[in-house]
Formats: sequence, structure tokens, C-alpha cells
Amino acid sequence: MYLIDISRNGQPSYDARVNQSLDNYFVNDLKLPGHGLMFYINQPSVIIGRNQNAWAEVDIDYLHEHQIEMVRRTSGGGAVYHDMGNFIFENILVDDASHFGDYEYFANPVLKALQKLGLDVQMKPNSSDLILEGKKWSGMTMFKSGQGIAAGGTIMYDLNIENAKKVLTENQLEKQKRLGVFSKRSPIVNLKEYLPDGMTMPEFREYLLKELFKVKSLDAIEVYHMTGDDWRKADQRLAETYGTDAWNFGHNPGYYDYQDHEFEAGKLGINWTITDNQMVHLKFNPFFKVDGNLDEVANYLIGRKVSPRTIKKAVKKGNLQNIDPRELTDFLTQSFQV
Repeated sequence: MYLIDISRNGQPSYDARVNQSLDNYFVNDLKLPGHGLMFYINQPSVIIGRNQNAWAEVDIDYLHEHQIEMVRRTSGGGAVYHDMGNFIFENILVDDASHFGDYEYFANPVLKALQKLGLDVQMKPNSSDLILEGKKWSGMTMFKSGQGIAAGGTIMYDLNIENAKKVLTENQLEKQKRLGVFSKRSPIVNLKEYLPDGMTMPEFREYLLKELFKVKSLDAIEVYHMTGDDWRKADQRLAETYGTDAWNFGHNPGYYDYQDHEFEAGKLGINWTITDNQMVHLKFNPFFKVDGNLDEVANYLIGRKVSPRTIKKAVKKGNLQNIDPRELTDFLTQSFQV
């Protein structure tokens, strides 16, 4: 097994959109032989499954207000919160898919390392969650491409649990639409309070890596360092798909179209579905605080035939003060192609 170093120009990568997309690059593009392990930290971010409806799983207003990034995985699974108190481990295998679907196989090395410290950790029955005293400290995901697998999860050392609870607030009205895969909510717990007194996050990281690689020194671990060519290809994937708002915010089941526009106050995204010229689903995604009510605009349009006249009427319903009504009307008319 070898460690995959995802630092760039000697600096660790904390960008969640970058880090979450690299598993796809290693499995589908680089295809290094053997068993690789990514072990990294993300800045505050919400990670949702490929087939999830963000509007049902995440408080988008809280997300933007607290500058939390949202990232859509290339794999399935539920919505989770990451921050600088949380490790992510991910196994990369490109030529052996024999353990696909076997979460226990990939969890066991981490479980054994923690059990060695006296923690009563285990895998939750019939689940991909790892638990301590009945509470979740790791949610695992996995995807397969050909004979390649990426499988891993979180290790909550000192996650901001309050932030996690607030940003992962479900929208019950949106859930009733039954669009996409739902998350399974569980009480969560940090490992910090259960570890030997005084074990810092860097010390915990070093301990885990030594145990996972079965070495006495980090210097003994074989490391693959990402090259400039690796980063160029990974950046291209990000620019085309995984780093875009169209992928992360716009790829919602049931919402078939996405556009965004830069207004003077900031960026505004829209998710929508129109069937037989009738608005079926519509959500506004402002990246700034709106003076007015965009929900009123959406509520007026949903269920109606879409035309320049109905769009103009809907915009008036919003009583918008920091969005130019004419500019918004033009943006919606062009986006809906009416």
C-alpha cells in the first residue's frame, strides 16, 4: 500500500471540490497499480451524494451565509459535513474490484487502530456507518469504475457538530417531492474526548498512518506525489464538471436544468423543470442576502404555463430591492427559453 500526497507546490489541499474529485482522477485516469490511500482534510463543506437533491438535504441559506462549500460526490451516499477537525480516508484500487460493496473490508484497518487505543468502535450492523457508543463518527461511501474502486469515509476528531446540525437541516416540504436519495440521519460523536489525554490532531494523524501502513516511522511509508501533469488533468476535470456550480448545485434529481447569472449584488442560480411549457419545479439559489422574497417569485410560477407575461408578474411578487427586476425578468425569460 502507498500513500497519495495531494499537496500542491508543497501546500496541503483543503479545497473540498478539488479533494473530492481526485478519487475519480486516480481511478479513471492515472490508474496507478496497487493499493493507494488518500488521507486529507477539507475546509468547511457539505458533501452530498451524486443522486441527492440538495434542496431536501441542506440549508442552502445557512451554507452561503457561513461560507460553507457544497460538493457533490462522484459516488452515492448521504449528506455529511466536513471541516478542519475531520479526516477523510479513501482507498484507491484500480485493478481489483473483488471487495466492491464490502465496507467492512475497508473499515477494519481503521477500526483496529482505534480499538488498539481502547476505543469500543465498530461497524453499525447493516450499514456503512462506523459508530462509538451508538453514535456515528464515520460515514463511508464507495464507487466502482471497471475494475477500479474508491472506498473510504470520515474520521471525526473534533468536528464542529453544531455547524453540522444547522447546515444539514432537512426541508420537509422538499422531501415530500421524493426527488433523489435521502440521507439517513444519525447522532454523531467526535473521537477526541475518547482518545488518550492530550493526543493532538497531528499526533492522531501520525498514529493512524503508522497503524494503517504497519510502520514505525512515517518516513517508511511509500508515497506517490502528484505531479504537475496530474494537477493539469485534475484541474481540467474540475473546470469541466466537478468544480462547477452546474454540477454541485445544478445536478439535482427532478430539477433538470440549471443556470446562474452575476447580478450587482452577487451570483444567483436557478434550478428548474418545465414540462409541456408548465413550470413543475423551481428553486432560486442566491449566493448573497436578498432584500425581498424570491420564494414568492417561485411560488407564482410553479404550476403555471411559462411566458414572458407570467415571468414579469412573478418577479413583481418578490418585491425585490437589491435585484434589478428587469434584469431578473430577462435572465428568467432567456433561461426558460420563452
